[in-house]
Amino acid sequence: MTGPLDHSIFKIVSEQARQLGVRAFVIGGYVRDWFLHRPSNDVDIVVEGSGIELAASVAARLRTKVSVFKNFGTAMLKYKGIEVEFVGARKESYNRNSRNPIVEDGTLEDDQLRRDFTINAMAFSLQEEDFGALVDPFGGIQDLNNGIIRTPCDPDTTYSDDPLRMIRAIRFSTQLGLTIVPESIDSIRRNRGRLEILSKERIAEELHKILLSPTPSRGFELFDSCDMLKIILPAVANLKGIETMEGRGHKDNFRHSLQVLDNVAEVSDNLWLRWAALLHDVGKPATKKWDPAIGWTFHNHDFIGARMIPGIFKQLKMPLNEKMKYVQKLVQLHMRPISLVTDEVTDSAVRRLIFDAGDDLEDLMILCKADITSKNDKKVELYKRNYDLVMDKIHEVEEKDRIRNFKNPITGDLIMQKYGIPPCNQIGAIKEYVKNAILDGEIPNDFDAAYKLMEEKARELGIGQ
Repeated sequence: MTGPLDHSIFKIVSEQARQLGVRAFVIGGYVRDWFLHRPSNDVDIVVEGSGIELAASVAARLRTKVSVFKNFGTAMLKYKGIEVEFVGARKESYNRNSRNPIVEDGTLEDDQLRRDFTINAMAFSLQEEDFGALVDPFGGIQDLNNGIIRTPCDPDTTYSDDPLRMIRAIRFSTQLGLTIVPESIDSIRRNRGRLEILSKERIAEELHKILLSPTPSRGFELFDSCDMLKIILPAVANLKGIETMEGRGHKDNFRHSLQVLDNVAEVSDNLWLRWAALLHDVGKPATKKWDPAIGWTFHNHDFIGARMIPGIFKQLKMPLNEKMKYVQKLVQLHMRPISLVTDEVTDSAVRRLIFDAGDDLEDLMILCKADITSKNDKKVELYKRNYDLVMDKIHEVEEKDRIRNFKNPITGDLIMQKYGIPPCNQIGAIKEYVKNAILDGEIPNDFDAAYKLMEEKARELGIGQ
């Protein structure tokens, strides 16, 4: 069985530290992950002295490059698949209006005390006399064995000093399946107002990690129980609750969305598909209505939800690029497959779904299947059987009509060249007419049929006469 410090880099760091007369330790995530049997290629070395100087010494011996970040007092190098970051041991104090600490040189114990959680404060010694010994002053290994997350010092101090640690507690709980101790949960509730000093980018980064966890719903349930959800993702918080009229209630759309998210997580590690799963019903609160004849309705929640996506991404300062458009597209289309499993499936409807979804059709269908949730097992089975019928129809239509990567055979340039006309609205009308005829199955998806229809439509519009 291999040991945690078997990689040659650790002996080299140990020897160079001895030459420089400083003490060095492996600390943090690498140590924690060793005990959890999780692979880790990121190593943090804390030095009682200059981390940059030790990094330079190691890099010189290895004849490799070192990246120095003087503003942060850190340096980083890569060696044989391991990324090693060096930093001097430090102690910290905080200004209430910032999570950026005032840093002073310190000892290993000072450095461990400033860590967020006991499980992240453990260290392995790199000294020759006790190489590989565990340095664990706060009982991190016991907390790991007991499956709990606890702060090394008073949780109010830990969370108030750096409120990102509150979100990190929830992230580690979600990723590792650990329980946050009650006093920490209480402290998070008390200090949640401190989240306002965090950058949105750092919050989004933690949300991504939570979403990529094996059971991401756990994180959002914790946000909710700690009264943080309204601060971090108000659009998701608004999904909570069940309203009853005349003895009829709708499902809790928050719980439903989390179930859909977990269903997607079981079959796909696509981060943005998981975002679409979490947000697919965000339009429901704005569209909820009671109709005595049919009960609760959420008409057009798919379109309203899609319109909300850019605002949600902007609030979290996430990219307003193709990733946002992908999530928006899936939110807007997520009801289309559902309508196909409840109505008679026509080739035309399937053809249009394939065209509108394009290369994201498989992801849309994953979301659609994940969206089938009910306490009524018979209802779930019926929907899943119908879903399979729709999938068969999609494959059949796609194979026959080649719609997935559909490109209109009739282009604007072709129309202008054929009839010698400049750009105008009539060109768009012809193209749209031909496209719809192909998608509706009125003509085959080939150039000759499309060209003939173009000529017919041009005559109808009086072009070229």
